[in-house]
Amino acid sequence: MLFSKDVLEIDREVVAREIADSVRAQVMGTLKRRGAVVGLSGGIDSSVVAALAVRALGKEKVLGVFMPERDSSGDSLRLGRLLAESLGIDTVLEDIAPTVEAAGCYRRQDEAVRTAFPEYGPGYKCKITLPSLLESERLNVFQLTIQSPSGETKTSRMGLAPFLQLVAATNFKQRVRKMMEYYHADRLNYAVSGTPNRLEYDQGFFVKQGDGAADFKPIAHLYKTQVYALAAHLGVPAEICSRPPTTDTYSMPQTQEEFYFALPYDKMDLCLYGKNHGVAAPEVAPAVGITAEQVERIYKDIDRKRMTTRYLHARPLLVHDVAEIAK
Repeated sequence: MLFSKDVLEIDREVVAREIADSVRAQVMGTLKRRGAVVGLSGGIDSSVVAALAVRALGKEKVLGVFMPERDSSGDSLRLGRLLAESLGIDTVLEDIAPTVEAAGCYRRQDEAVRTAFPEYGPGYKCKITLPSLLESERLNVFQLTIQSPSGETKTSRMGLAPFLQLVAATNFKQRVRKMMEYYHADRLNYAVSGTPNRLEYDQGFFVKQGDGAADFKPIAHLYKTQVYALAAHLGVPAEICSRPPTTDTYSMPQTQEEFYFALPYDKMDLCLYGKNHGVAAPEVAPAVGITAEQVERIYKDIDRKRMTTRYLHARPLLVHDVAEIAK
């Protein structure tokens, strides 16, 4: 059988029912919690997770948490509220800007950016990007782009030390958000839901003890393409369903493709599926619309990311094994 885009087709109702049944059993049974907390970003993943949680637990047992900060897009809060209204769930707004500022997040970000662009200051914006995987073999070397208050943009390759500092500083945002989610989960005796899809989970596109922390992760087995398909089935508002995946981390607009995957999610999904199922690059290439050489390049990048982000999935290391608490 020829490899095609159809490999990602799912029976949406069957999948939705299976996940809802699992969430209900995990939250109410295994975790012994009364409901679920979902951090709402206005994106497709958190919207689908919230919709599935409502289906599993009922709208009265799902709390949505909005957590904007200084660099957040205004669309994130607006679309998050649109989703919450459509589901009829309770929400809380936590402006995390004062907390991340007190931790030195913005100051440390600016320090890192100024190593490449000394003029960077108030009114400037920035983002980091990766070159496309399709153009040539490349190392995962990030480039920094800044935009002046007048709109002028400049781009420069980042050195390792300032790059690590910039990422470490922005990671405050994800960790503070998770802290807020667990505050509300603790006060309500709820469980915290994670929102990574399979592409993000497999390739380590999350912050350890930040958005990577959760009590259950209901869509980690679904490719991003499948999440979009499920969103339409669950009645997620059309504006959210048509929104491209974004990071909403840096002050300049930035897609997930620019920041991490270096390829549109629908093409990455097919390549990841092919890689996972041992499909040769020449068979995958026509379905993706790229060359076999480019697919091979993507396969190598998948392996590279799995290797370099294995730490993110690892449990704390012990000197001796400790007997598991009896179930």
